[in-house]
Amino acid sequence: MCELYHLDGAESYDRVTATSFGVFCGNALYLGLMAKKGSVLVCDDEEIMREVLGTILSGAGYKVDLAKTGEEAIEVYSQKSFDVVLMDVSMPGIGGLTALEELIKIDPEAMVLMVTAYATFDTAISAWEKGAAGVIRKPFQNEQILAFVARGIKNRKKEEERRTLRQAMAKSVKRDGFIGRSEIMEDVFRLVERVAPARSTVLITGESGTGKELVAKAIHEASPRTDNPFVVVNCSNIPSELLESELFGHTKGAFTGAVASKKGLFEVADTGSIFLDEIGDLRPELQVRLLRVIQEREFTPLGDTTPAKVDVRIIAATNVDLKEAVRSGQFREDLYYRLSVVPIELPALRSRRQDILPLTQHFIKKYNEENAREISENVSPEVLSLLENYNYPGNVRELENIIERAVVIAQTDDITVDCLRPEVRDPSLAFDMMKSTEGSSSELDIARGVNFYDEVKKFEIDLIRRALEQTGGHQSRAARLLGLNATTLNSKIKTHNIPTRT
Repeated sequence: MCELYHLDGAESYDRVTATSFGVFCGNALYLGLMAKKGSVLVCDDEEIMREVLGTILSGAGYKVDLAKTGEEAIEVYSQKSFDVVLMDVSMPGIGGLTALEELIKIDPEAMVLMVTAYATFDTAISAWEKGAAGVIRKPFQNEQILAFVARGIKNRKKEEERRTLRQAMAKSVKRDGFIGRSEIMEDVFRLVERVAPARSTVLITGESGTGKELVAKAIHEASPRTDNPFVVVNCSNIPSELLESELFGHTKGAFTGAVASKKGLFEVADTGSIFLDEIGDLRPELQVRLLRVIQEREFTPLGDTTPAKVDVRIIAATNVDLKEAVRSGQFREDLYYRLSVVPIELPALRSRRQDILPLTQHFIKKYNEENAREISENVSPEVLSLLENYNYPGNVRELENIIERAVVIAQTDDITVDCLRPEVRDPSLAFDMMKSTEGSSSELDIARGVNFYDEVKKFEIDLIRRALEQTGGHQSRAARLLGLNATTLNSKIKTHNIPTRT
């Protein structure tokens, strides 16, 4: 009869006999086969014991390395780690317990099982105090060894998963694009840090220009997926008839013009994250397909019949009220709840005015570097007062545009009041500009009867032309003036055939 001491933690140990352990041992081979195979280092000074243990473990599918002494085991383990170590207690040289201590120094999470012909209560306690996972007494049954190795590997894998999670959670969210000291933004930072390590979907809401894509990227970069793809999709920028193919891909001949097979963006983002911006613009049939991807983690390319598995974290964003869209029947309720597992709401800039100064200083520094200027980051009280009292319908993106303009046109080394846009110097002008844009003729047109869509189109074309004129045809700057993504503006320019300067 063999005695076995199993140490389950720092506060308890169980002394069992081979008889009482019989039920567990009877299932040991099953457990060994079911456990994910791993690597084992066997250290014993008796050649026959090394060969027996090596044969048992190799036969069960484990990768086995052998060592004759504690010194050799330490040297081997320092070169590469093992899932489990089987270490004889009594050996020439430094001995098993001393070797155990050295292995724990190399790897605090090493899974070491001590094997001895003289197991006593004191031996078990001593081994436990030095970091052993358990003690097995010789002679042993093959099933016992396999059971303990399987359990050791399982525990090792759990520790590795916990360590990965702890490392991910310990990562600081990169705040390069997040400038602010307000409590409301600190709450956002803390929430991003908590959700980053998880796989759950995230729904980021907020007005245009509040930085939703920056938050999505920060979540990805602070997650275990950081080294894998981060794919950005603007659902409003891609024509609806093409979006399905862009997201899910297609086979050759799936539709007219499909001259070759193409990977979808979900496949491109496999093992990484996909950011679906303006998710509220997704048409109903695509909402159904997206719901399936979330639920089943699979999709079927257009023209194909075989579903493809995908491991993608979905981060979505919108500047519309999805709850209202659900109530009006424009957005699926089940998809909404699948997307908003972790909702993050970004505040408008007017709700965190204490962040305007640090943001302003950040943008001065940025555009000094881009334009070879040396404008002082010390903003005068007069300028700061105007900046803090403006309402920023375009949020942070609009503030950035205001500061970029000021840095470029400043005639001294300071931003002065005349460097600010007229509506910032006099907020009432913003309202007057809105009224003048609408124009008194609009009332006459409405009185005569108008085509709503034609008037909206004219208004959009006029806004884009004016923005391009103000920026000298610079599309990226014009996009910032209008609170649009550069790609969205470019698409609208092509759609409306608006001439640009070259």
